Amino acid sequence: MSDLEKAARDAVDAQANTEQVALILAVLQAQQLARGGTDSVHPAPAPVVRSSGGAAKWLAIGAGGSALLLAVAVSAVAVAISAVALTVCLLVLRSVWQDVRRKD
Repeated sequence: MSDLEKAARDAVDAQANTEQVALILAVLQAQQLARGGTDSVHPAPAPVVRSSGGAAKWLAIGAGGSALLLAVAVSAVAVAISAVALTVCLLVLRSVWQDVRRKD
């Protein structure tokens, strides 16, 4: 079973669990009202159901990491091209400057 199938199954299970908890809460409230319970007993809060979202989370992390690495690589190439262009420009200007100084 792939990670995507597991994540889909976990999401369905979490949804079913949430629906069951809501149904149980409704039954408990109905029983309390039927007993004429006007006391201030609060039902326990529903547990927080967290879906693992494993596959989606890791896909997002992978995509973000890939985009970051691509940006760093493009930046590195741009810096390298700029350095080479600056070096060539300085060498040409130095050569021109030496030619100008020799003619004087």
